[in-house]
Amino acid sequence: MKSIPVLVSAVGLSVFSLVGCSDNVGKVSLGMFTTKDVVIEAKQDPIVTGVTCHISHVEADLDFSDPSDMSIACRQTGEFNQEQLSKIDRSKNGEIVFKQSKSILFKSLKVRRIYDEEHKTLIYLSYSTKESSGSHHHSVSTVALYNTKAWDWAQSHKNDK
Repeated sequence: MKSIPVLVSAVGLSVFSLVGCSDNVGKVSLGMFTTKDVVIEAKQDPIVTGVTCHISHVEADLDFSDPSDMSIACRQTGEFNQEQLSKIDRSKNGEIVFKQSKSILFKSLKVRRIYDEEHKTLIYLSYSTKESSGSHHHSVSTVALYNTKAWDWAQSHKNDK
């Protein structure tokens, strides 16, 4: 009987060390009798590297598909400048900056960056590519350019796509 707590501790430490090797910054169980967890990941924008997005989503171990619900919060976590912004897609569709498979049934979680020229703001839209419960689940977060090195660039590049 004494070996069970030791085994549980060893498994717990192994799982904890694996979590440290990924972009996961948090993982919360949804209960003792479920294999589902809320996972929080930190993703840095690959072009505008001064922006980090924290994305939470449900991960369902031992399940063929993960739920589509997710949330996103993006913030300025470092400097970014006009050179980086000149490289982004400024069309109405923006561009995909992160993508993660959520099931073997062609469902993905995607994050798209869209530039709001009028308000000089980066918009980050997270969404599921497959309808679930009658909805394509999505969430949005914004990062204003105000008070950054990119502000002057934004002021001078109106309608310059």
